[in-house]
Amino acid sequence: MNAWLAAAAVLSTLAVPPCVWVVGRGPAQERLAGLDLATAFVTVLFLLTAQGVGRSSYSDLALVLAVLGPAGTLVFARFLGGRSIDADAADVSSDSNSDTDTGSDSDDTGRRGEA
Repeated sequence: MNAWLAAAAVLSTLAVPPCVWVVGRGPAQERLAGLDLATAFVTVLFLLTAQGVGRSSYSDLALVLAVLGPAGTLVFARFLGGRSIDADAADVSSDSNSDTDTGSDSDDTGRRGEA
């Protein structure tokens, strides 16, 4: 075991598990931050492993993860990020108001056409 692999072992045991815990258990904003941080740690972990074992394929994995990590964050934020209850209630009330307004507008235009 060389210093590169020792650093990879320390990183994988001390840095990645707290990120995984936050991604699994925290509120939506903290899960997003935990995902970003975990992506950065795993990218560095792949680079350390590539240096330790002397294989360039792990460097390729780190490059792919560094490129696709922000896209994964955007997907996480778009589809898995929670919405607050207040925002949902506001959407429901605005939808019901817009339905009422639409009905009254059609009545007004119908009366104008008849007059």
